[in-house]
Amino acid sequence: MIGQDISALANSATVDERDYAYMVWGVQNETHEYVGTDYDLLSLKKGQEEIGNWLRHQLSNNADFWYESTHIDGKRVGVITIRRSIKTPVLFEKEAYIRSGSYTKRLGEFPILQEKLWRNLSIGCFEDIAALSELSLDEAMRMLKFQEYFDSLGIPQPSTYEAASHYLIEDGIIQKQDNGRYLITNLGAMLFAKHLSDFKGLVRKSLRVVQYEGTSRLTILKESTFDEGYAVCFDNVIEYIKALLPSKEDVSTGKRRTITDYPIPAIREAVSNALIHQQANLPGTSILVEIFDGRIEITNPGQPLVDIARIIDNPPKSRNEKLSSLMRRMDMCEELGSGWDRIVESCEAIQCRTPRIDVFEEHTRVVIFSKTVFSNMSAEDKLWSCYTHSCVRFVEGKTMTNSSLRSRFGIPVSMASSISRLLKDAISNKLVKPLDPSAAPKLMQYVPIWA
Repeated sequence: MIGQDISALANSATVDERDYAYMVWGVQNETHEYVGTDYDLLSLKKGQEEIGNWLRHQLSNNADFWYESTHIDGKRVGVITIRRSIKTPVLFEKEAYIRSGSYTKRLGEFPILQEKLWRNLSIGCFEDIAALSELSLDEAMRMLKFQEYFDSLGIPQPSTYEAASHYLIEDGIIQKQDNGRYLITNLGAMLFAKHLSDFKGLVRKSLRVVQYEGTSRLTILKESTFDEGYAVCFDNVIEYIKALLPSKEDVSTGKRRTITDYPIPAIREAVSNALIHQQANLPGTSILVEIFDGRIEITNPGQPLVDIARIIDNPPKSRNEKLSSLMRRMDMCEELGSGWDRIVESCEAIQCRTPRIDVFEEHTRVVIFSKTVFSNMSAEDKLWSCYTHSCVRFVEGKTMTNSSLRSRFGIPVSMASSISRLLKDAISNKLVKPLDPSAAPKLMQYVPIWA
């Protein structure tokens, strides 16, 4: 019953254009009198499994809910808060349900409601959903580090909450409710929250950084969770990552500077991409940065929306358009479409491998490597780096040559034959092709296979 009702209430909230629905225990239906309940869903079990875990296994992965209980006049009252369905209907045991009056029914029995649900799902936006509502303006503003908004956009900060709220409302960070109260949207909380843990639906959206000993996850050396909104903590996250990377001081130019074998611009862009392109409505997941000896893995929920092979030249797509737009205006990431160009170019600048992109059922992982000599790279990494080099050159209106590829890997003319073999392998793997197959070998130029 609980699983069917969660599905029905999530879908009904979307139909009625509400952000949340609720199931309440311990309150009499007709009189609303507190009567108490003997049930505590935190301790209930289905077989040998906790009810919460069992429900999440039976519900579709876009279901998001949480249980709370308290005592009123000595009587236990419990509430399940259920977030509206997003993108697709919430299913229980692969079946969608809906509320009809005071009954829970299969969605398929009500074609008119089904049509309205899909219409509202098509225009629904996770960023616009209330992360917290029924707040006074003072309460809403005190939960946000809204100063970051004005500082990053170069707007003089108004002297009053009322004046500042105009800008925040215009950018969808807060909204004024019909009853005169205020709500903070997911967009506002994810970017500017003082504490994401204050917003129950966003607790797992905090960015985590974990450093391990060696190349495996066996031993954790350091771990930090950044509980602030992304705009608040982003620069601190990048500085924290940099501090954990091996580095050395260089004074050869007369000025002291820190040198690392990692492409810092690529790390910055990959982290911001993970924030922008995450599937934010996927519950129980977060952005995770893991640091190993020789590599950094950056994982975000959701699969890429573009073909990995065309990630450099394709027009960009984002699941979170408002989030990405505001982050770009605040200079937290590159201009539209140039992110992976910058990642590849920063890796080529220090002759390290192009980051690898691994796609899983519900996640995407970008692996950034430290500087590695050509002879120590795997054949797969060499081919991927060769291909992305040809893509970046093509986007810039240039072609790839044996010489440009040698420069990209930082190897001398004496190793030109190694590059020639790599180019032949790239052609046979249908990654690149000669611009003019009839050209002399020394004048041969190459472009991506799709060019």
